[in-house]
Amino acid sequence: MATTDIHIHQNVHHDDHGHEHDEHHEGNFWTTYIFSQDHKIIAKQFLITGIFWALLGGTLSVIFRLQLGFPNMNLEWLKPVLGGWITQEGKLDPEFYLALVTMHGTIMVFFVLTAGLSGTFSNFLIPLQIGARDMASGFMNMLSYWFFFLSSVVMFVSLFLETGPAGGGWTIYPPLSALPQAIKGSGTGMTLWLVAMALFIVSSLLGGINYVTTVINMRTRGMSFTRMPLTIWAFFFTAIIGILSFPVLFAAALLLIFDRSFGTSFYLSDIYIGGEALAHDGGSPILFQHLFWFLGHPEVYIVLLPALGLSSEIIATNSRKPIFGYKAMIGSMLFIAILSFIVWAHHMFVTGMNPFLGSIFMLLTLIIAVPSAVKIFNYVTTLWKGNIVFTPAMLFSIGLVSFFLTGGITGIFLGNSAIDIQLHDTYFVVAHFHLVMGSASFFGMLAGIYHWFPKMFGRMMNSTLGQVHFWITFVGVYMVFFPMHYIGIAGFPRRYYSWTNFETFSGFADLNMLVSIAAIITLAAQFIFLFNFFYSIWRGRLAPANPWHSNTLEWTTPRNPGHGNWVGEIPSVYRWPYDYSKPGAKEDYIPQHIPFSETPESNLPHENELIKLETSNGEGAIVIEGNKH
Repeated sequence: MATTDIHIHQNVHHDDHGHEHDEHHEGNFWTTYIFSQDHKIIAKQFLITGIFWALLGGTLSVIFRLQLGFPNMNLEWLKPVLGGWITQEGKLDPEFYLALVTMHGTIMVFFVLTAGLSGTFSNFLIPLQIGARDMASGFMNMLSYWFFFLSSVVMFVSLFLETGPAGGGWTIYPPLSALPQAIKGSGTGMTLWLVAMALFIVSSLLGGINYVTTVINMRTRGMSFTRMPLTIWAFFFTAIIGILSFPVLFAAALLLIFDRSFGTSFYLSDIYIGGEALAHDGGSPILFQHLFWFLGHPEVYIVLLPALGLSSEIIATNSRKPIFGYKAMIGSMLFIAILSFIVWAHHMFVTGMNPFLGSIFMLLTLIIAVPSAVKIFNYVTTLWKGNIVFTPAMLFSIGLVSFFLTGGITGIFLGNSAIDIQLHDTYFVVAHFHLVMGSASFFGMLAGIYHWFPKMFGRMMNSTLGQVHFWITFVGVYMVFFPMHYIGIAGFPRRYYSWTNFETFSGFADLNMLVSIAAIITLAAQFIFLFNFFYSIWRGRLAPANPWHSNTLEWTTPRNPGHGNWVGEIPSVYRWPYDYSKPGAKEDYIPQHIPFSETPESNLPHENELIKLETSNGEGAIVIEGNKH
């Protein structure tokens, strides 16, 4: 018989006296939908705000792709929108081009892939999948959204300044970002950028602390750590990474504000403007890079791990198979979370660091490919010989695996310091991180929306439109970023406003045009999703209780759950979440809340031993968990 661990839960009042919990949360329109403390409403607020930012960020990228793909085009027709940022010759102003690149990166990395992805699905799924009424602190949860909203307002306002938004790249390296007089984008726009990011970090920390506390303390009876869905593990590790890394970015931004406004010299030394020396001495811009990338590289996994967690659930559900290597998947996420904090300097191989130190960071960077490869292997093995259902969510999850693999392979090149020195700040880097981080995470977010839309809104999205959306977007992303590898290897630099004066790059005019056309088509395809999303909220087909025949607890709630999620008692958990296609079972799925006593035909020997230990008396419960599922 398998060794067992006994967990005794005393004084756990899961029934909440029937409907009293729901009645406690009744309120008016403002407290129910605007300043709500219901985790599901807050998740939708994050989602809608994230969709807005994704549309804006994508539009900014298309504007600067027009400049790169069609350098001789007259953009006078954009003047009603961009005003003075279109020159008299009908071209984008060079400084505004840099601001577009800066805002695109900031919006997509932080406002879409961090807040939009993690803020939506951590909020929505953690209480539902672990069996909790709500987050540990509904008030802190509400604050986390409104700090994000204030951050969004400040960042959005910066787009309309006469001097333009922040310029200098999304990494805002000093001294360019530390000297308000350097360029237009170093002025008020940069100040608002720093204020917006400070508010954003507060939002992220409030949310992260809430997520960790909820997972540790508010799991229902029987929901041990080894019975949690991989989605919850991913959100749990993501929140820990954010709690440990975002304060470092806050410190970096604070020191930058001091340099900009109070005459300090943390990042500045020996600066001359117009031949005149500034009164700064003793600082180093390399310090900022260390602080920024200590957040910047964990940030890669802050946006990737939630997407991988969502895809783990979707791939297992739609393969109708147990996820392959459940414990290995948890271990790989833990290993990734640890290693993400000790590889940051691979972004800094060209800063003149000691070559021996560079070799250490190179080794650690190459090692982090191992847990990533474990996840790819386990996804492929789960898909192998599965009875696959190609829902839109499943297609986007498979697309994520494809991008994660192809983008990860190019990361091995960039992790090698000798090669990275040649490829640094070329389009090869742009292609790499847009595939492995940007596109993969974005596909994970879309997969999550398609899969959990029925639980969010009680209706179904149109599957045909979802599949059309997938194929145009999937092909479009590869058409955008695959050619960039080739021009990057040839030395094509990123962030250059114009390349037409370089005879060396004149041969890449057609590739640049192809990339820009593909970017326009890919952005246009997102309007298919937008129509499908908003139309389905009001007019979509009513969703069944469990449309995907999934095992996790969220599908045991009512179709439109109120604040409190379950009417009456919260279900207890008896098994892991991946009992799909179990030999002997009457159906090809067995939800987590089904006791072993109800499935004698499919129980394994050690599971039959657990039947006699199943108790549920309201005041206390003994739940026995075996080492095997």
